[in-house]
Amino acid sequence: MGEGLRERKKRQTRQRISEVAVALFVEHGFDHVTIAEIAAAAEVSVNTLYNYYESKEDLVLPPDQASPQRLADIVRAREPGESAARAVLDHLRDELRRRDRNVGLTAGFARVFQMMRAAPTLTARLEDLGREMTEALGAVLAEETGAPPDDQTPVVVAGAIGWFHSLVYGEIGRRIVAGDAPDTIAESVLELLDLVEGMLSETALTYATRTAE
Repeated sequence: MGEGLRERKKRQTRQRISEVAVALFVEHGFDHVTIAEIAAAAEVSVNTLYNYYESKEDLVLPPDQASPQRLADIVRAREPGESAARAVLDHLRDELRRRDRNVGLTAGFARVFQMMRAAPTLTARLEDLGREMTEALGAVLAEETGAPPDDQTPVVVAGAIGWFHSLVYGEIGRRIVAGDAPDTIAESVLELLDLVEGMLSETALTYATRTAE
């Protein structure tokens, strides 16, 4: 069934609140804008805003988009014959080629990124998110491979994947600050992923390869 009228209105309200909030944060700084000011600008009550977003940080990093399950979900969705590391490498390449918003290559994101870097609570949230992604991935790898509790291989492989995932975002951020264009950033980071793949061990590159059903 398609999206109903009520669901569409809720989605539109949620999107409007987020867009208004981010615009205010970019203009004034994250720490200098209150929830009440956002609600007033979005023409909703404070209670309504909290119905959609539990915290101020969620307005910039909503849990459904900035999810601790990102890496685990990518690996869960891999095709037969594909390993965990290659699934994430290929997913990142696809996002870069599409200039996907998930990797910050959309128009106007530079100002948003600068705002985020200037907000300690947002940078802390991003650091926590990276750690949570790696931990969630490690748990998935351990479960799928049936690794015993004393086998650290899933943790190490998840750590390697989490490392190059963070490396990609760090490089994108560095180039955004330098003023590089999205196309230039994408091409450079695609080359970086090729370098990463060449540096990873065969164990890491083939670990948890999904077998055909």
